[in-house]
Amino acid sequence: MIGFRLLTALCAAFLLAAPAAAQETDPLIGLWGNPLSFGPKLRGELVIRQGKQWTASIAGQRVEFVPKDGAFEFRFPSQDGFRGRIIGKSIEGFWVQPTGETEDLHDSGGSGQSFATPMALRSNGRGEWRGEVAPLDRRFTLWLSIFREPDGTLMASFRNPETNSNGGASRFKLTRNGDALHFEFKYDEGDVVQDAQLLHDPDRIRIRWADLDQTVDLSRYDPAKAASFFPRLPGTPAYVYRRPPETGDGWRTARAAGTGIDAKVLQDIVRERAAMDPTARPPQLMHSLLVARHGRLVLEEYFFGYDRDTPHDTRSAGKTFASVLLGTAPARSAGLTPASRIYEVMNARSPFANPDPRKGQITLAHLMTHNSGLACDDNDDKSPGKEETMQGQKAQPDWWKYTLDLPMAHDSGTRYAYCSANTNLVGGALTEATHTWLPELFRTQVAEPLQFGKWHWNLMANGEGYLGGGPFLRPRDLLKIGQMYLNGGVWNGKRIVPEGWVEESTRRWAEITPQTTGLTEEDFGNFYGRGEDGLAWHLGSLSSGGRTYRTYGAGGNGGQMVIVVPELDLVVAFTGGNYRQGGVWGRWGQQVIGDRIIPAIRKP
Repeated sequence: MIGFRLLTALCAAFLLAAPAAAQETDPLIGLWGNPLSFGPKLRGELVIRQGKQWTASIAGQRVEFVPKDGAFEFRFPSQDGFRGRIIGKSIEGFWVQPTGETEDLHDSGGSGQSFATPMALRSNGRGEWRGEVAPLDRRFTLWLSIFREPDGTLMASFRNPETNSNGGASRFKLTRNGDALHFEFKYDEGDVVQDAQLLHDPDRIRIRWADLDQTVDLSRYDPAKAASFFPRLPGTPAYVYRRPPETGDGWRTARAAGTGIDAKVLQDIVRERAAMDPTARPPQLMHSLLVARHGRLVLEEYFFGYDRDTPHDTRSAGKTFASVLLGTAPARSAGLTPASRIYEVMNARSPFANPDPRKGQITLAHLMTHNSGLACDDNDDKSPGKEETMQGQKAQPDWWKYTLDLPMAHDSGTRYAYCSANTNLVGGALTEATHTWLPELFRTQVAEPLQFGKWHWNLMANGEGYLGGGPFLRPRDLLKIGQMYLNGGVWNGKRIVPEGWVEESTRRWAEITPQTTGLTEEDFGNFYGRGEDGLAWHLGSLSSGGRTYRTYGAGGNGGQMVIVVPELDLVVAFTGGNYRQGGVWGRWGQQVIGDRIIPAIRKP
């Protein structure tokens, strides 16, 4: 492993080279960028007034509506809306923002879907309620770094922190013919090419960006203002370990030494991450790292412009909420268990297409372990149940019905095939059995008792909650899920799920092997790693000091993870932007926890 001093020296050389590069005759060298905003347009103060006619207004838009049994639901002409009810002197509910212009960019539950954001409006006692709407921002920032290799080759790297849209390669060779720019990366299966034009007065690089389906102008950018391009801004003083602050969100904090962890090791980890080259091939795009031991938060650090108050896309780590919600009181009171049969619970949506007696055998456990047998495989472009296929079709906005209508490909319980529609269907069972909208169920049973900060829940095309992954949470709150389970289902003295459910849902329910997936060894390695699953929890292990430590956790594309190490009373959370680069973020657990943090724990 490269030592910290060497990494620091390399980083210093990289930064010191920037001024020299800027003096080169080629004016292209440097950083270019364009932060784009896609709304939403409606934000600010929402005012609801009671009179002869109930009205709601925000940002110059106004709508009339009729409450029903104290409940409100209305939409503005922009399709933004609100749903909630009067509770005491307040109106509690959710702001619902529609699908954004960047909907085609989402991947496994990304920010292209509609979202519900919890909010409250307070009464002034005169038939008027006011509350602040703070929807999920939809941004797309395209960075372009142009630099020379030691051999003189002109190189370029495109970077995008929101979705890792990099043009198809981590680095391109750049050639110029007048003002025509040609970016090319050669590999065995073909070439990746991007073409652009250099414009003047002012200088800018114009490029057609396929992922946006639009032309983007990149302007020269001051590196000191490019927080989302660098892990830490150039010139930032070297990180010194510090105890995380207590912010009133339920986390008690402590210095690392107070929990038996060598703070110097944590400091070195953060310094190394801060020093990493953002143009590397591939880059290490870790957005946050949080560590808790003995129930105390001891490390909380952010990179690439992220901070503690910015909710992060959790991608498929959000699937684990299927398991958490199934263990809560409303689900248990409704009689839902892992053995509940999904077609019985969802019978109100019958008749179902592709009738097959095997469908009657599919349980919630099958859905949470990707063993349903339905023709549903996120790794198969031909699978009708693949998430992108389901979300891209317009004929059936009810994705629960879409999934229930799929044909059977195998007997349930006999074939593992990762499919987001499976866990999303658990959301249908929770909604149907508890008669509660999924975001509301999450709010009352998880978010409020765990003292969450800002969060946003993604919705299906018909407005129902989506449980296939993708809610946006603060990393501090993602970490709480692991801590609550490590505490046997309790957070700060409040029981969220029974202790028995923690044990039941994190034991082995399924194996992931070439045999259980039906794949050859070669094909298996392209999509999976050998492992075991609980009920929407990934089971694993970490090696350290000649020992193996059992783990369980939630994981999502790009590096969204919470990992629990019960034997060491340890929980670690990551968020990241290495989307579609599992070979990068999939190693963080071992590299950071197994190789560094566990050895730093003082042995009793």
